[in-house]
Amino acid sequence: MKRIYLIGGTMGVGKTSVCQRLKKELKNAVFLDGDWCWDANPFQVNAETKRIVIDNICHLLNNFIHCSVYDNVIFCWVMHEQSIINDILSNLDLTNCDVKTLSLICNRDELAKRLKKDIKEGIRQEDVITRSIERLPLYAALNTVKVDVSDLSVEQTVGIIESL
Repeated sequence: MKRIYLIGGTMGVGKTSVCQRLKKELKNAVFLDGDWCWDANPFQVNAETKRIVIDNICHLLNNFIHCSVYDNVIFCWVMHEQSIINDILSNLDLTNCDVKTLSLICNRDELAKRLKKDIKEGIRQEDVITRSIERLPLYAALNTVKVDVSDLSVEQTVGIIESL
């Protein structure tokens, strides 16, 4: 049985770092970061671009699911609304798959600290702090396993995910 990990969280919480490490820890694993499917300049959010991105994500994930060499398929993205998770799941062939949907969360101070580090390194823009903090409460309403990473290292977070 294939294991599918859908890992959401707000910007800066550590999704990519955790998933990159998880990919190394799991056997026969592949990782898709949803941001790779929406890397555009200018970044435009509208009905058309949302539809294309979800379609691209689902197409890639289904290809990984159908590939015989992968036992673990890992996906992360900012999934702050249940409808995003539902759209993705409803378009995947999950026959013989064990799906784990998780949200990485952390407290406001830790999130701000992580984002300020990214801003200082030129990875993110200053406005990301407000947007990310505003989204934190939305994760409580999701039908996902919540993993509070406020005081966890990447390795500790991966250990928790592997134990699920």
